[in-house]
Amino acid sequence: MINKRMVFEIHRLNDLGLSIRQIAVTLNLDRGTVSKYLKDPDATGKNRPGRSSKLDPFRDIIKDAVKLYPKVKAPVILKLIREKGFEGEITIIREYLRHLRGTRKKQAFIRFESLPGQQMQVDWGHFGSLIYGDSSRKLYALAVIESHSRMLHVTFTHSQKQATLHQCLINAFQYFGGTPKEILVDNMLTAVTERAGSIIRFNESFLNFLRPFAITPVACNIRAPHEKGKVENSIKYLRYNFWPLRSFVDLEDVNHQVLAWLETTANQRLHQTTGKKPMDLLKKDSLRLLPDNLSDFRETQTLRVYKDFAVRFDANKYTVPPRLVGKQVTLKADGRTVSIFYKEKTVAVHNRSWKKNKRIDLPSHSEQVKKLRKRLLMNKQIMVFMSLGQEACDYIEKLTQASQPIKKTVVKLLLLNDTFGTSSMICALRKALEHKLYGAEYIQNILQQEMMPTCDHPPVALKNKELNEIRLTEPNLAEYDAIALQRRE
Repeated sequence: MINKRMVFEIHRLNDLGLSIRQIAVTLNLDRGTVSKYLKDPDATGKNRPGRSSKLDPFRDIIKDAVKLYPKVKAPVILKLIREKGFEGEITIIREYLRHLRGTRKKQAFIRFESLPGQQMQVDWGHFGSLIYGDSSRKLYALAVIESHSRMLHVTFTHSQKQATLHQCLINAFQYFGGTPKEILVDNMLTAVTERAGSIIRFNESFLNFLRPFAITPVACNIRAPHEKGKVENSIKYLRYNFWPLRSFVDLEDVNHQVLAWLETTANQRLHQTTGKKPMDLLKKDSLRLLPDNLSDFRETQTLRVYKDFAVRFDANKYTVPPRLVGKQVTLKADGRTVSIFYKEKTVAVHNRSWKKNKRIDLPSHSEQVKKLRKRLLMNKQIMVFMSLGQEACDYIEKLTQASQPIKKTVVKLLLLNDTFGTSSMICALRKALEHKLYGAEYIQNILQQEMMPTCDHPPVALKNKELNEIRLTEPNLAEYDAIALQRRE
């Protein structure tokens, strides 16, 4: 049922020559309702007496909800009043909400068409997340559309960082075969850092990216989605045509599928506005050619190599040659690979992992560590120290794991052994292992506090320094026992 004012509007618009369909769209009414009141303007008062609506007991609740939240949707109202006993359908709620809100005035916009190669529009869309084992990564899509032809390119990513934006745009430029004169963006921070009315301050990194291509950035006004309606409609098209009823293994799989969809569907369809296929309407000769030598726009970080000969990047560890422990390296990453450089020389290239808290190790790096440890353990001084007993061997292993300077530490420990004796050294090593104290200084403190030196004078110093460094391993008495038993037998 509608009021007399609405009936008046129906007849007024009819007198102006509007069709029933046009009146229904203008007043947000059903065409049957418009026909009914054109035939009988007094139909408003001819409801059957005593007829009631299922919604009647809940009208006040709905009015209060609309006052609190003017844009509340019908499904939310349905859930609210169903809990209070409503048994009707959602259609009657929608009709009542339209009645409460009245007729919405629609703003008219002039469609803007670009010349070939003049403009590309760019926007992000969020598409939930992808699961990788026990972790997940948010999934985004950067859509780039050539405004004249409606030719579309899409790159899915797990990030909206500055470097990611640049990589996605390069992918689009290469796909289109050139660059436009201008690029239209919204007010995302990777493109626009500050805005005061018509004064726009673009992101400096974004400007540096566009400069080699001679592209002029254009930012649409705030709360004016119609200004980049072509790319916004493209994201809706992507969301409802490509995305449903598909499954994906990882990021590479998503991008492989969307590229096939672009080639076979999106850019081959007859566009509703132009009436032509975007692939046929694109004029590549109107685009500017890409520079011969493109800059490296990968995500770049300077990182420290930790004791486990790995760097930390994006929730994972990536190994490098063990000789670089403690040094600063440069990491460059795109959606597929992670490359690590030391002094501009490539030292490692890994496949990028989108899982989290994983160690990505190259077998060659682990082998280098094993060789270094083996070479180290063959050192004469270390062999002498390890001959002191199992405690000494265990302590060497812990020093290695703690990335302590093994050779220097062992020299200091052997000098302490000369002063305090082997039995005192073994006791100090046991205590250090128990309390996880790894280093010559810890052993020295334990010995000085708890042990008495057995030798108060240093050995005689010979002129030949090499002779002063001669040390003999501790004899293994078990070997002598074995020889004695063999003789008895």
